[in-house]
Amino acid sequence: MIDASAAASLAVGPGQTAPGDFWIGWRRQIDALASAGFRVIVPDQRGYNTSDKPKAIREYTLPKLVGDVVAIADALGIGRFHLVGHDWGGIVAWAAGAKLPHRLERLVILNAPHPEVLLAHSLRSPTQFLRSSYAAFFQFPLLPEAFLGAGRSALLARALIKSSRTDAFTAEEIAEYRQAWERPGALTGMLNWYRALRFRPSLKERITTPTLVLWGMQDQALEYGLAERSLALCNDRGLQTFEKATHWVQREEASAVNAALLAFLDG
Repeated sequence: MIDASAAASLAVGPGQTAPGDFWIGWRRQIDALASAGFRVIVPDQRGYNTSDKPKAIREYTLPKLVGDVVAIADALGIGRFHLVGHDWGGIVAWAAGAKLPHRLERLVILNAPHPEVLLAHSLRSPTQFLRSSYAAFFQFPLLPEAFLGAGRSALLARALIKSSRTDAFTAEEIAEYRQAWERPGALTGMLNWYRALRFRPSLKERITTPTLVLWGMQDQALEYGLAERSLALCNDRGLQTFEKATHWVQREEASAVNAALLAFLDG
């Protein structure tokens, strides 16, 4: 976990798509936010990098993952905080917005759909259904681990590069990702996030926390319609799109994303 200390409190949750992300996904935001006076907490969520990797699939349900966010805040003596999440981290942030409005000041989601929206939209959109088909493969035991871990995670590295712009990741960062993926139990931990979707709780509550969605329009995995339908569940909402950005918007458009974060969180 990275803790860049300053005044106000901001928890930034890493996320993942097919390749599993961890704290370095926010490397281009940490200094900008801390310099503006925020205490920036960037954890590796369970199953990732150096965090614990429980074996049971039920340990990766959304209530457990939201509980981790609360436990970190409680351990650091933080009552209310801003919460920022990307991809899976964004899905956890949506769930926190539904269940924990009393703990949240503001909510920022980057390229992640509300959990209630993802399945419904996929059933209505054949293209999104196809884009999400990899999640069905991840439900199998052991086979995805063998497939993704082959060649020292070379396939995962290629997926990371192919799903992003050329300026998204340096060669050194790709090496850091591969080191994280190759830790014992890491692939199973990351895949268990997908496997736990079968235990998804109902999240029918409207989001009352002020919410900003940032969306890279060239995302290969998630359609823009997911952003629109997710925002419809929010009482106080804003949207900013990035036409040339992929799923990895906070890396590819770091300056613009940082400006949007600071403008919204200081509001």
